[in-house]
Formats: sequence, structure tokens, C-alpha cells
Amino acid sequence: MKRLGIDLRSLTIQMILSFVALVLLTAAAAGVPAIWLIRNQLANQAWAQVEQGRRAAQALYLAQQTELTSLASLTAQRPTLQELLVEGEGAGLVAYLRTLQAGTGLDLVLVCEATGREVGRVGEVSPDLSCAAPNRTHFQVVTEEDRPQVWLLAGHPLGPDAADGRPRVLVGLKLDQSFAAQMQQQTGLDHSLLAAGQVVASSLGEAGSSGQTAVSAAGGDSLRREFSVQGRPYYALQFSLAAPEEGDPSLGAEVALAVAEIAATQQRLVWTLAGSIIFVAAVGSGLGMFLAGRISRPLARLTTAARALSRGNLDSSLAIEAQVREVTVVAQAIERARLDLLRTLAELQHEKAWTDHLLEAIVEGIVTLDQHGRITFFSPGAERITGWSRVEVLGRSCDEVFREVETNRPFSHFIPPPDRRHKITVELAGQRQATLSVTGARLMPPEADEARVALVFRDVSEEEAVHRLMGHFLANVSHEFRTPLSALAASAELLRDQAPELSPAELQELLISLHLGIISLQTLVDNLLESASIEAGRFRVHARPAELGNIIFEATRLLEPLAEKHNQRFVLDLPDTLPIVRADPRRTIQVLVNLLSNAIKYGPDQADITVAAALEPEWVRLTVADRGSGIPPAHRRELFSRFVYPASDGGTAPYGVGLGLSVVKAVVEAQGGQAGVEDRPGGGSVFWFTLPVEVNP
Repeated sequence: MKRLGIDLRSLTIQMILSFVALVLLTAAAAGVPAIWLIRNQLANQAWAQVEQGRRAAQALYLAQQTELTSLASLTAQRPTLQELLVEGEGAGLVAYLRTLQAGTGLDLVLVCEATGREVGRVGEVSPDLSCAAPNRTHFQVVTEEDRPQVWLLAGHPLGPDAADGRPRVLVGLKLDQSFAAQMQQQTGLDHSLLAAGQVVASSLGEAGSSGQTAVSAAGGDSLRREFSVQGRPYYALQFSLAAPEEGDPSLGAEVALAVAEIAATQQRLVWTLAGSIIFVAAVGSGLGMFLAGRISRPLARLTTAARALSRGNLDSSLAIEAQVREVTVVAQAIERARLDLLRTLAELQHEKAWTDHLLEAIVEGIVTLDQHGRITFFSPGAERITGWSRVEVLGRSCDEVFREVETNRPFSHFIPPPDRRHKITVELAGQRQATLSVTGARLMPPEADEARVALVFRDVSEEEAVHRLMGHFLANVSHEFRTPLSALAASAELLRDQAPELSPAELQELLISLHLGIISLQTLVDNLLESASIEAGRFRVHARPAELGNIIFEATRLLEPLAEKHNQRFVLDLPDTLPIVRADPRRTIQVLVNLLSNAIKYGPDQADITVAAALEPEWVRLTVADRGSGIPPAHRRELFSRFVYPASDGGTAPYGVGLGLSVVKAVVEAQGGQAGVEDRPGGGSVFWFTLPVEVNP
């Protein structure tokens, strides 16, 4: 076939046309995705920066609310403010409020009687900012003539007893233009406050974030926007400031990033890449045309010899004389390859035997998949981990064999890219669930038609369980340390600043708070140390004759202030004469402290906690009975294990480190006794343990 005097069946012409077409297609295949990736990468980086700014802004709002709550609480607890309110000193009260306002930077300080009548105010005067506002910290929109105002308000009852029906203090901060500018400086992004879609305050000026051009959902309660201000494009995220039950649901904020420079950079990169692709394509096509003419002529002779080699004829020598040096070199190389292949075939047989032995010894499972996701190889390690045999899974889809249990999505969606690792929870043979750590790799280049995927996995179910348990434990330990430390810091600060002004009753209350915090920390540290000793195998008790009455008295004395705080009372039901027991007094006191603190924590307020002792010939049985919700029977078996919390049916256990009852069991059993729990008639739980009697009374 000839067209325009060109023989299209000519090998040279076909090679030239094919090479040129291949270069152009390769350039297009590499260039178009690269341009698309550059555009998307720059946009994703910009949105990631906006998202980071949104998180920072939300954290700053949360910190502002926490700070305002603390200011409201500290203001409400000032004795001078309470005295002025009791004495009815209106002028003195306002003057004192002005002093407080100047020292705290508040925009509003309002004192209200229990009836809701305003007693004193400094700052903003508005009918919307009144004593009707709730005690909790919340955002409030105040309607003005020109535009709404946004306030952050916090209320707190006066005095140390934070109960309803008492006079209270309401403090507030006005979120205006200066606040928006401050947020812009702290987050690095422009900031706007919105009320019902209207801009209340903005670091962008009076124009705010108007000029919207596109809106899309960003997930959660955030909203993506793209807009322009005075010709400058911005990427922005809107988010709500308050839940519907906590304030105005239409109140929100927005962070915005100017992307003019990003757009210009994107345009330059796209043009540069496009020009480079065109240049490379032109050079490659020209070079291909030149090389095709040099190679095509001797290729016919080389083809015949290569066909014989391709049919497996390794015994025939390949010797071709060609005018083209490169073709000659190729022919010589193929001949050397033929000889090497003969030697390699022998070596491969030996290597295959070694590889089979190695795969048998590898603990991890190895699976290979074809381009359709079907299993083509299943190692002995994979058989051991999954419980399936190689015959059962070969040729089946990986989605049928490995069933993901958390999202019910196909397993193939979770296959990690090369050199990455994913943890996937799947259902294995016998409906057994396991968490697999999977690493992926490609056995051929991505552009190959028959590229295969290799997966290497191991069972990390126990490791995942330990990690989750440790994370929960660390979170609870942090909470348990933070609570008493915060109480100690607040009480110490109040003693330092206002000790001369406090009454003896107030001083006693602060000292009790300090004492409770110290006891809480001491109990927590003792349990942590004992648990660490148990885990390390260094736990020892030093049992000796001890007065049981002294042990009970010391434990109840330590926790008496904590019981009084919850209006609870210890009831001692003891024989007239208590025996001498053989025990470690310090650790036995710790056992009783752990049981009593649990009874206080899980029992209702204004309830009795009974401590009783029952004598047996060789043992004394101590019990601690509360009126809590009780322990479900299903939870009692592991209740005295580490990191287990005595949650009741239908409820969630308070924070704790989950070590107290495990320490109780370790101490009691080390002293030769036993520990357990049972239901209490009428509701509640009875925790008991036994001690060996040294001398009967």
C-alpha cells in the first residue's frame, strides 16, 4: 500500500511513524496527569493551610471560652464582691466592678440577684445583655441598628457553693473588629464572624468576605467557599461556633487565605511543564526517525534468528553480520544471553528449591494478586495466619477471601500503595477476626499490562489491643492527675492572694480541698507504684501482727473529708473486740482506701457506706458496702484485673486508671486472703476481702 509515494508497509516507515506516535502519546500520558496533579496539589496545599487555620481558630475559641469561664468563677468567688452585695453598697459595688473590669479586660461585668434583678453593671448597656442570660458559657448575638454584635458570655453563682437560686455574676467579651484582627494575627489567616450569614466583624475590612463564587461541603460542620475581595481570590472555610442547644445555631466564623500568588505560581508551572513536554516530544520524535533508519535494515535478518531463540532453541548459535554496529552488538549480546541462559536455568532450579524452603520458614504471610485482584500465590505463612489452605484460595478474589469487618467495603480498597503499610481488620477462617498489618509492593512497573501486587502481612491483633488499652490508660491517668492538681492549684492560688481576707470557715474549706487533692494524688501514685512492682515481679508484702481496728480507723480517717464532700457517711459495723491479724498494715490500709474511694465515687450522694467485719475461726472478713448501681455479673470475672473499670449496667464508669482493684487483689492474695464482690440487698455492691487471724480476741 502506497500513499503520496510512501510505502506504508515499509519497515522503516512503520518504525518512524510508530516511534513518533509513541513519543507523542507518552508525552501526553505523562504531561496531562502531571499538569492536573500540579493544579490539584497546589489547591490541596492551599485548602490544607485553610483547614489548619480553621483548627487553630476553633482551638483559640475554645481557649477563650475556658478563660472566660475561669474569670467568671474567680469573679464570683471574690469575698469583697459578696460583702458589697450583702451590704447593698450600690456605688461601691459599681466602683469595685470597674476595678475588676480594668484588671481582667472584660467588656461586661453584670451582678444579678437570685430573683433576676440587675444589681450592678459596668460595660455595654443593652437590653439583650441582661440577667436572663444562662450561667453556662455561650455565644450571644445582640441586635444593633447598623449590624449585629457577637458576645461571649459566662455566668457563675456567687460564693463557693455554686448552686442555682443564688446571686450570680455575668461576664462578657465583645467579639468585634479588633477581635477579628487578633485572630488573624494568631492564625495567619483572615478571620470573619458571621451571624445569620451577615458579616459582623472581619479582618478583611468592611467588605468582609462578600463576592462569593463557589460553595462546597468540606465535611463535618465546615463549609468551603471561594470568593474575591477587590479582585483578590480567597479560599475560605466557614464553621459553626455554637451547637443549637448552646447558643445561636446561625452564629459562625470563617478563616480565609489569599490565593493570588498560588494561582500565579500554578499558571507558571503549567506553562513551563507544557513547554517542556512539547520540546521533549519534538526532540524524541526527531531522534526516533534518525535511529529507525539505521536500525530497520539489518532487523530482518535478526528477526529470523530471534524467532528461533524465542521458540526455546537454545542449542543453535546466533551469529549475524550486520553493517549497523549496534545491531551487531545486539546479536552478540543475544548470543551471550543464550549461553548465560543455559547456565541460569540450572541455577534457577537450585534457587527455586532454596526459595521454597525460605518461604516455608517466613513467619509473615505473602500473597500475590493479578491485575483482577485474584490470588496467584499463597505462602505457608499466610496459611498459618489465616487458617486457609493454598488450594482453597488460589484463583479466588481477595475480596472473597479477606472480608473487611469495620466498614464492609471490599478488601481491595484498603490495599496500601508500594512501601506503605495499612492495618486492616478482616474475617478469617472459622469467622475469626484479626487485625493484619499489610505492606504492598508491585512486582512489575505500573505501566505493564500484567502488573501484579504482592502483599506481606502479619497478625497484629494483640498489639492493637495493647495499644488501644495503653492509650485509654494514659488518657485516664492524665485526667486523674489533672483534676486534683487543678483543684490544688486553684486552692493554693486563692490562699496566696486572699488568705488575710478569708474567714476561718473559708480557710477550713480550702484546707480540706487541698487535703483531698493530696490524698487523691497519693492514692493514685501508690496504685501506680504497686502496679509497676507487680508487673516487674518485685511486689512483696511484709506481713506481721497488726491491730485491725487501727487499720480500719486510719483508712476511714483518710477518706472522711472526701465522704463529707459528697454528703456521705461511713457506718462501722464491727464486733466489740477486733482480733490481731497477720498483715502488712500500710498495704492493707491502701486496700481499704481503694475500696472506700470506689464506694464514694460510684455511690450516690447523701448515702451511707458500711464498713463491717465478721469473725471466723482463722479469718476475719472485711466488707465495704455501698448503694451504687451494682456490678453486672458479666463484669465480675475480670473486675479485679488491670485496666478494668467497675461500670454499672446502662452507665459509663467515671474516669480512673483501672488499677485500684488489681492492687487490692494482689495485696490480699499476697497476705494469704481472698477478695471478691457480691450484690447488696436493696441495691448496691459489697466488696469483701479476708485476712488471716494472728490472735483471736
